[in-house]
Amino acid sequence: MPDMLVKLYTLPDVEEVLAEQRNVGVEIRRALALEKQIVVDWVKQTFQAYWASECDVAFAHQPVACFIAVENGQLLGFACYDATCRNFFGPTGVSESCRGRGIGKALLLVCLHAMRADGYAYAIIGGVGPAEFYAKTIGAVEIEGSTPGIYGGMLKNNTH
Repeated sequence: MPDMLVKLYTLPDVEEVLAEQRNVGVEIRRALALEKQIVVDWVKQTFQAYWASECDVAFAHQPVACFIAVENGQLLGFACYDATCRNFFGPTGVSESCRGRGIGKALLLVCLHAMRADGYAYAIIGGVGPAEFYAKTIGAVEIEGSTPGIYGGMLKNNTH
C-alpha cells in the first residue's frame, strides 16, 4: 500500500463537520491521557496490535496526538498522528457498525487541522487503504515509489 501526501494549508473547514457530529450525539475530541489504556485496548481488540502500538505512542505526546469519537460513553473511532513517524497521519479507524456516518471524515479533519496548528505544511498518510476517500476528502495524492515505505521489513506476529 502506498503512502499519500496532503497539503495541510488547503484543508476543508473542520467546524461544520464537527457540528454535524455533535448534532447527532457524537463527540469528536482529543483523548485524555487517563483514557490511554481504554483506547489502546479498544484499538487492539477492534483492529490490530500494530495500530494499538502506534496509538500508545500517540498518547506519549503532549498534547496527546490521538483523537476519539464518543457516543453515549462508547468509543466509536480513533485517529492518531506523529506515531510511527513525525508528520504521519494514522492509524485511524471507526467501528464497523458506525461506518458511513461521517465519523472517519471528522476524525481525519480534526487530526490534520491539529497537525497544521503544530506547524506542519504537509502530512503523509502512511500505508493507505482507502486511497479514493483521502483523494476525494482532502485532495491527497499518492507518493510514487512509497510501497512498502517505512513498513518494509516490519516484524510480523505469526500467531495472527
